[in-house]
Amino acid sequence: MQWIVARALWVAWVAAGCGVVAVAALGVAGQWSPATAVAGVAAGVVVAAAGTHHVLRVQRAELAGLAEQVERRAEQVTALSHELRTPLSMIKGAADLLLERTPGPLTTAQERFLLVIGHQCTNVVALCESLLTQAKIEAGLFTPRLERADVSVLARDVVTAMRPLCAQRQQRITLDTPQVTPRIPADPLLISQALTNLVSNASRFTTVGGNVDVRVMAVDTGVAIYVTDDGAGMSREQRQQLFRRFATGRPLEDGTGLGLVITKTIVELHGGSIMVDTASTRGTTFLFTLPAGGPA
Repeated sequence: MQWIVARALWVAWVAAGCGVVAVAALGVAGQWSPATAVAGVAAGVVVAAAGTHHVLRVQRAELAGLAEQVERRAEQVTALSHELRTPLSMIKGAADLLLERTPGPLTTAQERFLLVIGHQCTNVVALCESLLTQAKIEAGLFTPRLERADVSVLARDVVTAMRPLCAQRQQRITLDTPQVTPRIPADPLLISQALTNLVSNASRFTTVGGNVDVRVMAVDTGVAIYVTDDGAGMSREQRQQLFRRFATGRPLEDGTGLGLVITKTIVELHGGSIMVDTASTRGTTFLFTLPAGGPA
């Protein structure tokens, strides 16, 4: 497309140049006059302007078509996500009722199978949510609603919500926050989602009985949030796969990588940045910063 646009503009402005050359030729031949000059240059410019207008019209049509395709894809993903979440929620609800032993007692094997069913349903529902969020990002419908937020409070809520999951894996999760954290312009729901993605990711790739540490710090530019695990870490090659869809870069081939992609998008929408410090067998730390002034 870019090559076609460049070619069309080149042809159009060559036509304008030809008008100037024609005027010069008439001057050399002694047939030059002000009217001739004006007519020649004007003709060339008109041709060039017409060509440019055509190219811009083609570009606008192409962009409109692409925008329509992205929006249609977002609608399809939304519909698919809804169709998947509804039956999965019903399956998980039924499994939870059985685990409560409301219909009757369970054997140890039955309880184990029901726990697997509930866990896998939760994973698939989370995947649906990630796909829906990614579709919104691509469609340009993913925008933060900023307010003065206390990141320490958000981190505390996320850690509290994640404690049962870590407890199931016999993991210890800790939180370290300053006594006073400056409020910054942020979307609380999106920042909570980003932090949940990182903590969930850390728990998934930390061994049973491992540690997940969350730390919030006030820095000169705003706020910094660290999420550290003592898992297997990553090699340089695995590190390069991070922040790519459907590639986790982790030694355990679990997950889609969408969580990190979404987290990176959330942080950048807030004007911040995200980075990772990792080494094989030495664990991983994700750090993201949020500016005090909000997105630029």
